[in-house]
Amino acid sequence: MSVPVCLVPGHGSQRAGFASLLAALIAALLLFSSNLAGAASALQKTQVPGYYRAMVGAFEITALYDGYIDLDSKLLKNASEQEIRSLLARLFVKGPQMQTAVNAYLINTGQQLVLVDTGAAKKFGPSLGYLIDNLKAAGYDPAQVDAVLITHLHGDHVNGLVTPEGKPAFANAEIWSAKADNDFWLSSEVAAKAPQDAQPFFKMAQDVAAPGHTPGHSAYLVASNGQQLLIWGDLVHSHSVQFSRPEVVIEFDVNKKQAIATRKAMFARTAKEKVLVAGMHLPFPGIGHVRSERKGYAWVPIEFGPIRE
Repeated sequence: MSVPVCLVPGHGSQRAGFASLLAALIAALLLFSSNLAGAASALQKTQVPGYYRAMVGAFEITALYDGYIDLDSKLLKNASEQEIRSLLARLFVKGPQMQTAVNAYLINTGQQLVLVDTGAAKKFGPSLGYLIDNLKAAGYDPAQVDAVLITHLHGDHVNGLVTPEGKPAFANAEIWSAKADNDFWLSSEVAAKAPQDAQPFFKMAQDVAAPGHTPGHSAYLVASNGQQLLIWGDLVHSHSVQFSRPEVVIEFDVNKKQAIATRKAMFARTAKEKVLVAGMHLPFPGIGHVRSERKGYAWVPIEFGPIRE
């Protein structure tokens, strides 16, 4: 530790007194710094629990973090590799791996608890499967959930419906998903015709027995006291790229043309109406607004703050 010294002119006795005071101060600081060195704290290397609350009218929304998955930027299509690399770098994403959050949302209406999506459990590796832990950290028990709404039947949204022991994770909840998704993902006939690398996705959907991303991909509009939140599921997988370039799709989109049209329509509507939105693969807590830009759109995340009704 270095100590700045200021020399003050004065009479001899004053200078001597000041020198003595300065020497004592330096000695005390050296003793203090040596004690600090001996009392160094270990790094904690843990993060805060993954939940965040916001109010929509009289409804309390709790964002729940299931974890993250690294997606290869090569999965993004309809733009050159250089364009995608440039868009990622603009938001300080190094690539080619994109750390992609997996979120879910719990809606407390005051009468019911409604969970939108359930996360990936541990079926996609150790970086995912923390939804139940964070649900409990947020003050809730899985048995309290009255209904589970599924945006679509991809494994990172439905695997959390089942415990590692094969039992229902939300024992008292009704499970809702779109018929079009059920007809597609739960069909043994469709599964048999699917490419080999897509087979695991059908199995995951069958184990737990807004169009485009999947045939029945759904968004949910939450409304209370004149306020709204649109939970749009997998409309966006890469916020760094797809807000600026809505025409960029991801390999997982079943109907890529429809996915583009849905994304453009959703962006235009939410930007114009200033609707609060939430996305399963937006950076946690994944809540914010869409802003129109001269070319494309921009993502404006919610600011951390106290709960305000």
